[in-house]
Amino acid sequence: MSSENTAAPQTPKAEAKGALDRYFKITERGSTIAAEFRGGLATFFAMSYIVVLNPLIIGLGKDASGNALGVPQVAAMTALVAGVMTILMGVVAKQPFAMAAGLGVNALLATTIASTPGLTWPAIMGLVVWAGVLMTILVLTGFRTAVFNAVPESLKVAIVVGIGFFIAFIGLVNAGIIRRMPDAAGTTVPVSFGVSGHLLGWPTLVFLFGL
Repeated sequence: MSSENTAAPQTPKAEAKGALDRYFKITERGSTIAAEFRGGLATFFAMSYIVVLNPLIIGLGKDASGNALGVPQVAAMTALVAGVMTILMGVVAKQPFAMAAGLGVNALLATTIASTPGLTWPAIMGLVVWAGVLMTILVLTGFRTAVFNAVPESLKVAIVVGIGFFIAFIGLVNAGIIRRMPDAAGTTVPVSFGVSGHLLGWPTLVFLFGL
């Protein structure tokens, strides 16, 4: 009797090209430098809004003493922290993830916590530091992972979609595609399409080009 090896032939692994490829294991992960560059560029355009929006939310907010952090200062720190953390994520962790300030906590700081009597911006930022320390402890102990796994998948998707719609709405308003219709109560609704049903101005063209 004779026997044959019926196992499928193994595909030889592609060899890394250069020190950069070997360090980040780009070829080993089935990727290419060109693909990583395109992914990084797309990630930058998807996240760069925070460099503008974060200063507009926090930089203009005033604490109990009436002091403001300032838009240029907050913009510079937002960009600096995002750049440093993203570089560390790539160089140290070797993961293609971008890190930046999140949308949501900044609004809570500027509209709610900053108005607390007796709190100044240094004290408020101290609370942010303690929140980061607490989050680190929750991550290291595995508690955060357990809570994350306990949240239904549908709720996770809904949160992401809700934030996406919120950001899209801000873009539509700033582009002039959606405008507020002033009413007697001075509320933010209702809204209308453009100006009397027409789209006007360069902001709309820039918006469409960017989209």
